[in-house]
Amino acid sequence: MTETRHETSAEDLVAEFDAERPARRLPGRPAALVTIVALALSLYALYQTFRPGPVLPYRMAFLAVVLPLAFVCYKARRGGRDRPRGDRISTLDWALAALSLVVCAYPLVVFDDLIRRAYAPTPLDVAAGALLTLLLLEACRRTVGWILPVVCAVFFAYAYYGGYLPADWALGHRGYDLDRIVASFTMGTEGVYGVPLDVAATYIILFTIYGAVLDHSGAGRFFVDVSFAAFRRSRSAPGRTVTLAGFLLGTVSGSGVATTVSVGSVAWPILRRAGYPREQAGGVLAAAGIGAILSPPTLGAAAFIIAEYLRVSYLTVLVYATIPTILYYLGVFLAIEMDARRYGTRAVPVDVGSPWPLIRRFGYHFSSLFMIIILMALGQSPFRAVVYATLLAFALSFLDRTPGGEHRLTPRRAVRALAAGATGVLPVAVTCAAAGTIVGVVTLTGLGLKAGSLIVGLSGGNLVATAVACALAVLLLGLAVPVTASFVIAAVIIGPALLNLGVTPAEAYMFIFYYAVLSEVSPPTALSAFAASAITGGNAHRTMWATWKYTLPAFLVPFAFVLTPSGAALLAQGPIGEILLAAAVSALAVAVLAVATGGWINGPAGPAERGLCALAAVLLLVLSPWPVLAGLGVAALALAVHFVRRHREAHP
Repeated sequence: MTETRHETSAEDLVAEFDAERPARRLPGRPAALVTIVALALSLYALYQTFRPGPVLPYRMAFLAVVLPLAFVCYKARRGGRDRPRGDRISTLDWALAALSLVVCAYPLVVFDDLIRRAYAPTPLDVAAGALLTLLLLEACRRTVGWILPVVCAVFFAYAYYGGYLPADWALGHRGYDLDRIVASFTMGTEGVYGVPLDVAATYIILFTIYGAVLDHSGAGRFFVDVSFAAFRRSRSAPGRTVTLAGFLLGTVSGSGVATTVSVGSVAWPILRRAGYPREQAGGVLAAAGIGAILSPPTLGAAAFIIAEYLRVSYLTVLVYATIPTILYYLGVFLAIEMDARRYGTRAVPVDVGSPWPLIRRFGYHFSSLFMIIILMALGQSPFRAVVYATLLAFALSFLDRTPGGEHRLTPRRAVRALAAGATGVLPVAVTCAAAGTIVGVVTLTGLGLKAGSLIVGLSGGNLVATAVACALAVLLLGLAVPVTASFVIAAVIIGPALLNLGVTPAEAYMFIFYYAVLSEVSPPTALSAFAASAITGGNAHRTMWATWKYTLPAFLVPFAFVLTPSGAALLAQGPIGEILLAAAVSALAVAVLAVATGGWINGPAGPAERGLCALAAVLLLVLSPWPVLAGLGVAALALAVHFVRRHREAHP
């Protein structure tokens, strides 16, 4: 495959493998209309940051814009041979957009009366709420596929028919009629208009606007170029470059698949020339792509929901994620170093020169990222911090000195960036609103506590068994629905199981968050890995397992959150000495785990050394004195076995 072909097919690859469906490519007047409405939505969200109004009316107004846009921007069917024809907006699409505007505006028109009669809705309230729910599920099907709407329908059926379950069943309840269910969905803050939609309407849209402004100002290209310039001379430089580029580019894209494809389109020819096998190269690309969603300063959309559920600042969630992020990238970099030696990769000259001229010329792109952290540390809300960072990125775009100033945000380009920020939030907003119906059912029926007690009961009250069951459940859920939806569902259904066994809310939600994100690289679907294999031309399943090897520390470290006495220290909670010690021991665990998966120490590691290192990693991650000492002893034994074997091979 040629480099040009990769670049021209990148958008199609994202459309094929991303959890979110591709939007229409609108022509002429429809495109202008969408741009105007999306621009208005972005400006409204920015205005709300500095002049906030009542919460519930804002969420209703936000959905009243988002839902019609979803029907205009997303096709009823994915793909099709005649793509331009499929991109046309049909009469049905316009009708659904108009109907969704009416049913979303209805609660705003009768807002005061609607809130007073939430427990005694009128027939018109029920009809409008039922239509809103159906339209929302259809929009959800268009944007992220049919599985999440089916899951929502199953929960609705549980709320409606649960009264027919035997009284002695753990999941039985008294049953609710249509009026009560619809009212819980659409006449309060526990359903469609609950916390998930609020997060989309506040945090997420502001960050998508910020990402769009960064992208239009040329930051994405700069992040890739500076990554290639930073590691250009050693044999492990190509793998390191991909990882750094994925981390930086992820702050702009916010998507694991999109980051994988964007970096892969540029980096695969270099990885190939370096001598990487196709599957290993795909593993590096996918691990780099998914790492951006796990990493500060933006993280994934679910991280904003964690902040709301825990009633803590978003900066606190960033602090929680700091040490796990360091451990994740430590594991990836160590795996890259080992693979460079196993496969005999070589340095590849890349004509980008020294990184310093690039940084001097375009380094201003970093300043808005730092500004977000600094402002939140100074006490600013994340809303204002990201808006100020967006304004800074906008102002700094005029420092662009490329021919013609192609990345300067002139009025026309600024309008496109703001509109792109609003349209970029559509799939997440629709997903959050649909997931809100599941939260509504859980709240109405008490399903969360019942399911939590059931999981604990089936696990025999054992925390290890419960954690394993919860991890598998979140991974399986993530195979079917997007990361944000899987986190919301798992938080209200699976989270109580961990909380019932004494796990703190911060540890439980971060555990669920990591496994929700890791579903993108988990067998058997592994969306990011499949996208990477499409770029490299490697075997999809072998690429998936290579990705799993690179990301394995991210699968194991979250267990330390919930199973060990020092788990909170990995979230940077507690005395500084305990935090540093836990981080150091965990880093050593990641290093010996890399030996177990990468099969290299001072040369190829045999089965004995790899098995001992795997055991040492598990013991070290217990983070208790005696297991840690035992882990150190086992790791030392693995090294001794390795060097003795290497000596005997060298001197038979």
